[in-house]
Amino acid sequence: MNRVVITGIGMLSSLGIGVEEVWPKIKEGISGVDFLKKVDTTDLKTKFGAEVPENFNAEDFMDAKEARRSDPFIRFAAAAASLALKDSEFKITDENSHLVGSYIGSGIGGIQTFVDNALVYDRKGSSRVSPFFVPSMVPNMAAGYVSIFNDLKGPNCAACTACAAGAHSIGYAAMMIERGDAVAMVAGGSEAPLVNVAIAGFNVMRAISTRNEEPSAASRPFDNDRDGFVMGEGSGLVLLEELEHAKKRGAKIYAELIGSGMSGDAHHITSPSLEGPVICMESALKNSKINPSDVDYINAHGTSTQQNDINETNAIKEVFGSHAKELLVSSTKSITGHLLGAAGGLEAGITALALDEGVVPPTINLDNPQEGCDLNYVPHETIQKEIKIAVSNSFGFGGTNCTLIFKKFEE
Repeated sequence: MNRVVITGIGMLSSLGIGVEEVWPKIKEGISGVDFLKKVDTTDLKTKFGAEVPENFNAEDFMDAKEARRSDPFIRFAAAAASLALKDSEFKITDENSHLVGSYIGSGIGGIQTFVDNALVYDRKGSSRVSPFFVPSMVPNMAAGYVSIFNDLKGPNCAACTACAAGAHSIGYAAMMIERGDAVAMVAGGSEAPLVNVAIAGFNVMRAISTRNEEPSAASRPFDNDRDGFVMGEGSGLVLLEELEHAKKRGAKIYAELIGSGMSGDAHHITSPSLEGPVICMESALKNSKINPSDVDYINAHGTSTQQNDINETNAIKEVFGSHAKELLVSSTKSITGHLLGAAGGLEAGITALALDEGVVPPTINLDNPQEGCDLNYVPHETIQKEIKIAVSNSFGFGGTNCTLIFKKFEE
């Protein structure tokens, strides 16, 4: 099978626009969580989140008319795709466009568009619903728009698997390159969930933090005082490319994607099981043809929820055995918030950068680890360390799991 490498990274999050803004803040452990500015939080228990910067202008990355009539999750994806392609220096031509595709997931899709048009229907009637309602709402339209804007005529798909959508999209996109259906794929996730009704929905589930007195400390994976995850928005996309194609054009290679694993909990719609993540990580190790002891670092799902963090810790212990104590494990959601369906894409880029630069980003706000959460979570400060193999976990509602395994590139 063809080998798959990452040659471009596009990031849009509360930390900034592009790798050059986002990555330094990840390494410095600077939280991107603050009080919400674009959402009326008057009636909400949670007043904060991780919003994209106010200076983000979609028209810098797409046609102004298209920007006005598309949902934010589409705009975010268009920006991240543009950034990833620019970073990769990959040239799309008439000769290769049919071999370049997009696989971009979203957990929710165009929820702002859905809410806006539902209100219009209720207040003004059916004739006033926008003709762009459906095309802006459906979750595959991030992949669709990215394909249109960049003339990508290869595979065009989207995973809609909650918080695992970005990782699943990368895993499936890699498979297409491995078997020769494409030479390159723009892959990852995009999400724009910071909408009143979505925040309210997570509030009544008691899934998101209400630490309104100190938003920047609200996302605290593995900490005894955590009270839920912090919602974030944005997009994380990578350009996956067939190795020989990348080498031929002299591309910079951040990391190699050597395998993935997927599983279902078959347990509960929101409560995780131990077995599902265990099967997922074991499958990824098997597909990557490596041993547990070969892994140096895990970018954990690490949501800052009561159930996930201890469950993921126990799953890591079961899969890695005595080697678990040697692993470096961190949750960058402590810094970025949780981008739901975009999280796996953003964290794939973070993991690739960690391998490329020889650094392990920290878990911030980890002041008092929960009993049983006793791995090396890289608290507070980045560690400078050469790592050769890294895992990125993504687990979603419905019991849907994905693990990606990356390797520092070697000939």
